[in-house]
Amino acid sequence: MLTLTKSKDFDRVFQQGISVSCSVIAVHAFKRRGKPSSARAAFCVSKKFGKAVVRNRARRRLREVYRLNEDKLATQWDIVLLAHRRIMAVQFATLEREFLNLCRRIGLLKSVRELPKEAPSAIPQE
Repeated sequence: MLTLTKSKDFDRVFQQGISVSCSVIAVHAFKRRGKPSSARAAFCVSKKFGKAVVRNRARRRLREVYRLNEDKLATQWDIVLLAHRRIMAVQFATLEREFLNLCRRIGLLKSVRELPKEAPSAIPQE
């Protein structure tokens, strides 16, 4: 997983990118030009959110949702995920569903043709 680190990259995502949000998270994205490379991500939680322990837990949840679904996302995007206060109150499955819904609305998800085929099941069909 590649991360955004430079201030100019964050500025570009927020000023020139696309953003969508729900009650749990906000997704900001900017499509990069140039050589194809994997998506870069950043995970942000405001200090208004609470103490460091709470902020870090919210950041870990964002990172895990991104990690589990990284293979479904298109390349050449810079993505910033912002946590809203409700992130700690929802179940992980709901958080994941909201993340994928927001990514679909922006156009971050790979097309069906680009997704890898699933491996055949190890259980024989009778």
